[in-house]
Amino acid sequence: MNEPTFNLGKLEAVYGIAPVYLQRALIVIVLSFVFFLIMLIAFSVRQNIGYFVLATAFLIVKLFTLFGWMMQRKKTVVLYQNGLTLGKKVCRFDEIERIGLKETGKIPGGEKIEGEIVTVSGEKIILPGAIDKIRDLIDRIEEKIESERAPL
Repeated sequence: MNEPTFNLGKLEAVYGIAPVYLQRALIVIVLSFVFFLIMLIAFSVRQNIGYFVLATAFLIVKLFTLFGWMMQRKKTVVLYQNGLTLGKKVCRFDEIERIGLKETGKIPGGEKIEGEIVTVSGEKIILPGAIDKIRDLIDRIEEKIESERAPL
């Protein structure tokens, strides 16, 4: 399961996080920083501890969002000729038993979905729903698996 990527063949595609998720996080980061600065200015002018507490809260929101954004950016699926990688996990197509999409909830404008890969050894690899074009990715992996299993 964890083999070097040079055994997976040529690079075919890279599926990163959908831009809408990155954009939402960036908006929260920028707005929380702006409100943090405003609350610091208000604290320095009015000398009320409430403004300092609000500034601290906005700073915490900014830091947690920034940390989550950085962690989410590591969730990139790299598709190779003979397998794929998700972060540090490496999986060959002949090790995949089944793959599919599962609905994990409802969001405005559609459903929230994740990809699930089950290997022959029983390990489950979850493809986050934040991955851009996840349905296309699942279809390509299914095609690769079928071509691996097809008799020559």
